[in-house]
Parts: sequence; C-alpha cells; structure tokens
Amino acid sequence: MIRIKNNKKKGLEKYRIDDFYSLKKASELVKEISFEKFDASVDMDIRLGVDPKKADQMVRGVVVLPHGTGKKNKVLVLCNPDKEKESKDSGADLVGLDQYTKKIESGWTDFDIIITQPSLMPKLGKLGKILGPRGLMPNPKSGTVTDDLGKAIKEVKGGKIDFKVDKNGIIHSSIGKVSFDSTKIEENASKLIDSIVKLKPSSTKGSYLKSISISSTMSSSIKIDKSSIINL
Repeated sequence: MIRIKNNKKKGLEKYRIDDFYSLKKASELVKEISFEKFDASVDMDIRLGVDPKKADQMVRGVVVLPHGTGKKNKVLVLCNPDKEKESKDSGADLVGLDQYTKKIESGWTDFDIIITQPSLMPKLGKLGKILGPRGLMPNPKSGTVTDDLGKAIKEVKGGKIDFKVDKNGIIHSSIGKVSFDSTKIEENASKLIDSIVKLKPSSTKGSYLKSISISSTMSSSIKIDKSSIINL
C-alpha cells in the first residue's frame, strides 16, 4: 500500500491531474507516471455525447491500430476442413470445428478471439450462453464472421480491435503498452479517435466528443485537450 501511494505521489509530481494536455504530451506522460513492474496496458476513455439507449446512436466499430496493442491474441478459427490450411498458414493458434465446439460447450474458453465462416454460425448459436457474456461471440460487424479467414486472422494478429460505447456513453479501449515509444502511443490513439469521429451519428446534437483521457493500468488519468487533435 505504501509503495502504491509513493508511486502515485511521484506520478502527480510530473503533471497536474486537473490540467489538459496535448495528445503528444499525454502520450509521453503516461509512460512517465507508470511505475508497474509489468508492461502495463495504455488505455483510452472517450466520453461521447450520445444516448446509447437509442439504436441510431449506438456507436461501435473496428479499427486496425498502426502499431497493434502489444497483446498477443490467442485466435481460435472454427472452419470447414478446406479452410484449415489457410487458417494455420495465416497465424491462427487453434483451428478446427467439432472438437472445439464440444470443448466450449463444456465451459472451455482458453482463447481471446473466435473467427468463423458465415455458414457455420448456426453451429455456434448453442454456444451463445457461454460466449456472449464473455464478449467472445463472433460478429460480422467486427469482421470475425467471414469467408476470407486469412485476411481476418492477419488483421486481428496485426492490431485490429473492436470498440463499442457502453451504457454510460463511454468507449474504453486499450491502445498499446507502456513499453511502446510515445510516438506509437500517440499514433494509435489518433487512429482510434479518427475512427470514432467518422462514426458520429447524424441524430446527435451538441458536442460529440465530450472528453478524452489516457492512462496506464494503475495510473491516474491524463486529460487530453481536444483542440490538440488534428482533424477532430
């Protein structure tokens, strides 16, 4: 507890928690105020001026971060036999069908992402109760239900993430690791923000991007000055 307090004090000596910083400066500070012994994630919180209860204001999408997230996703591909070689050659960690659906039915979820073919989605319907609550159910909107399995696998392995506004109107997303160069953190953040801006619902009124902040796994949040972001 003492160590956590000391680290927090050191972090607060480097910036003012109520001040706003440019995205460039915030990307540098998030590295300076992170004292974890592990390679912590860098997270971004973006509060939107939308009402998630309205279907036409539910903001969700996918983006390929230019420098990835730093996380090595364990990808399970559920496919027909004729697609197994393509999936393995493209970097999938686990490839098959019936043997894995049976394991999932028994509660097994030792993977991060499932990619499958449209024709096989009926087989996954019965797994909804297990996959759904964990956010593991494949979805065409996130690109995880497709016949172009090779492309989907490479995108996921290369830094593709999906995001969705929560019930409070906030998008939470990991955009890298503290070990990343600050420029890479900044570029990943810019890419995510740009993708969200392009998805602005036409029915929204007032300010769309209400606030943006960045933090590491255990650090305080750094507020970002929206005017510092190009093409906002």
